[in-house]
Amino acid sequence: MNKLQQLDLDLCISCNRISTNKIMRQFFSSISRLGDGVFWYCLMFVLPLVYGVPGLIISFQMISAAIPALLIYKFLKQKTLRPRPCAVTPAIKQQTHTLDQFSFPSGHTLHAVSFTIIVSSHVPFAIWLLASFALLVALSRPVLGLHYPSDVLAGATIGATIAILSGYIPLFSTPLIY
Repeated sequence: MNKLQQLDLDLCISCNRISTNKIMRQFFSSISRLGDGVFWYCLMFVLPLVYGVPGLIISFQMISAAIPALLIYKFLKQKTLRPRPCAVTPAIKQQTHTLDQFSFPSGHTLHAVSFTIIVSSHVPFAIWLLASFALLVALSRPVLGLHYPSDVLAGATIGATIAILSGYIPLFSTPLIY
């Protein structure tokens, strides 16, 4: 287990080095801020305006998936109490503000993956934009020194699981919007 933890820390340090470049730090800080909810709230607002009732249904599905996601996220944060990597070693610099002091799992990634799966399952052509954005959100977390890669991986896994278990993936039906 120590080898995995060391690999996790080493990957985090490597990612965090990207933030020593001011442009990269500002870019990933902006992505992280958008992933804080701003992008997703805007999408929830725009979908019904653009697509009417089908868009409203998708927005409702996003909101209803966000509730268990938030509960699971908060539960895990309180149970694991894993400190953020920037609090563990001076080799990792915190490059933006945090809401709390704990790192596991990455809530930004959890929601980004969950929402990307839900929306893309109904609006297939949106996957290019949403998957790219979700990937940047996930990458921003270790780059900014806030999460280990394992926190991000766990967040992505939980987010995907919530989206799938919530029944919002129309595996045997057609998407709402083409």
